[in-house]
Amino acid sequence: MKKQMQQGFTLIELMIVVAIIGILAAIAIPAYQDYVAKSQASSALAEVAPLKTQFELMVNEGKTPSLVRTDAGFIGQEANSGSYCDLAITYTAATGVGTIACTIKNANPAVLGEVLTMSRDGDGVWDCGTGGMDAKYRPGQCS
Repeated sequence: MKKQMQQGFTLIELMIVVAIIGILAAIAIPAYQDYVAKSQASSALAEVAPLKTQFELMVNEGKTPSLVRTDAGFIGQEANSGSYCDLAITYTAATGVGTIACTIKNANPAVLGEVLTMSRDGDGVWDCGTGGMDAKYRPGQCS
């Protein structure tokens, strides 16, 4: 009888390959989810940042900034029109202090419901805050 050469993979070799793929997936999937959450938080900030210019314009014109389209101080975006933000605005004309707040929606559970806040002091200087958002998800410009 002639001995045949083995062709293909044995069951143990296939099991080892499956185990290696499982280990790589266990490492890669959480890292990818963190990346997605951070990018969604950054996208939410990107929705808010341009509104600062319109906010300043309304303040300089003596109008109260608003998210209502029919108001004289409308800043160009309605409260719930963003992809990742539900917006809220506060402004105190006497002090010049105001905020544009974004409650994150349609996002990874790690950042869902978190609030990004662009705050304006009386001198017109803006600062970004993230409240209780985990540091690894915060956009680079926010503290």
